[in-house]
Amino acid sequence: MIEPTIDYGEELTRVVDFLRSMPLAKLSRPVDDGPTRAELARDVAQKLADACAGAEGRPVRAVPDVGEGAVGDQIAVTGADLLRAGPNDEVLAEAAGHLRTLRLAL
Repeated sequence: MIEPTIDYGEELTRVVDFLRSMPLAKLSRPVDDGPTRAELARDVAQKLADACAGAEGRPVRAVPDVGEGAVGDQIAVTGADLLRAGPNDEVLAEAAGHLRTLRLAL
């Protein structure tokens, strides 16, 4: 089994790099008649921020919608914050799963 911190870090890097290099036109297109790629990414950024808040014992706050072009940066920031919060392996594994699901949907 891969160590959760390594798996999480690899997934985070892949997703952030992919989102940062994706054209805005593609980010704004729906995936299979559902939410747009940017909306999917914002949802994962919120999940990472919520996990970080839980690990730090503070209230959950909404991640602001600052535009489609910023979703890669939002995942980078919320993802790094979660790692710094020092969550347990279960939380990291779940977060890696969210990132993997997003990557495969993009």
